[in-house]
Amino acid sequence: MEYETIGETLVSAGYFLSLRGFSALDRYLDHRPLPFVWVETDADIPALARLFEGLRFPGVNLADGAIEAGEGSWFFHCIDRDEGPSEAGHPSYELLSLTQDWPSGRFRDPCGLYPLIRKLRDGPACFHPAAGGTPKPEEPWWTGIYPQTGRYRALMDGALILARYESSSRPAIGGLLQNLADLPRDQGPGTEGQRVLLTSLLMSPHPELGLELLKAAGFVEEFWPELALLDDVDHSKEYHPEGNVWNHTLETFRYRKAASRKQPEGDLRLSLGLLLHDAGKPLAASSGSRRFDGHAELGARVARRFLDRLQFDPSLIDDICYLVRNHMLPAALPRLPLARTREILESPLFPTLMELYRCDESSSFKVLDGYYASSAAYRAYLKHRRNPYRNDESGLKRSRP
Repeated sequence: MEYETIGETLVSAGYFLSLRGFSALDRYLDHRPLPFVWVETDADIPALARLFEGLRFPGVNLADGAIEAGEGSWFFHCIDRDEGPSEAGHPSYELLSLTQDWPSGRFRDPCGLYPLIRKLRDGPACFHPAAGGTPKPEEPWWTGIYPQTGRYRALMDGALILARYESSSRPAIGGLLQNLADLPRDQGPGTEGQRVLLTSLLMSPHPELGLELLKAAGFVEEFWPELALLDDVDHSKEYHPEGNVWNHTLETFRYRKAASRKQPEGDLRLSLGLLLHDAGKPLAASSGSRRFDGHAELGARVARRFLDRLQFDPSLIDDICYLVRNHMLPAALPRLPLARTREILESPLFPTLMELYRCDESSSFKVLDGYYASSAAYRAYLKHRRNPYRNDESGLKRSRP
């Protein structure tokens, strides 16, 4: 079912419908939307089931109901139009209280946060709106957490706020963690909740900030232990001045190019590749001069298990495994014979692999001579492939630019 069709169906049936939380904020800020739409409606579950074939129930900690729409999902929160959200459907942060009426397109700001949200739209928000000035270092720039919110939910929403809207390289993680510690415990996220969170983080401008919060709060170790292991593996400071494998992985996200609004799937594919490209290093042994011998192949196995557990699409998992397994190859491309690399070069994913290589190299503060040499070799291969008189048996002579 198409995006617009869902909204039109509900409104035509006489029901109230509003975008809420991240969906409303992104619409107001003109951010590239996530593949998930969060809405509130006074249609109850039986009404939704009558209107939409394939309605499913992802669990109350995620939404009352959900339906697939194109490349993403709609998550419905059922509310009483007069009474507003129930305790379970209440936003976790005041910042997420913004809604947008579907028929009129008007925004509703029940907490009076318009000055903050406007600042967020016009530029980096680095002030505390209540005080009207610069916050203390331990305070997050956005306003309070609702006390009824469960700890996991507030942590996950806080991580996504950081990833989508924070611009500081040093967000107020310490103060946020202190606030989270006072909240009641709630049920941890299920598989879909984890997948939605990870996807949303990686499709945001600064996933490294959200991931750092999740790690500091113990979430990564509890739910994504494959990623937590990265923090236990040191790097040589000569080759990786940015730090250990965890720090290196987070640093790669800073070098992604701005993603196209029309191709969010490509951005997710690259970002998952960056997240998992060194996942095999905690399992790799040293062999001669190779400290992490075979880590690319080991990493592909780790990536498959991790993504399988979170129930990502099988075709996407295959793509990520290709990226992780081959992420070392671009560096050697100018030196390798065509016969050894043809199958990899022919893959439609090879341009993404080259982009992963660029981010990987940039994160270690290296000059990009190797990347440019590999790019020249790839261009030479594409030119050779277009030659109708080529002799593939003889191979393709590679030369450095």
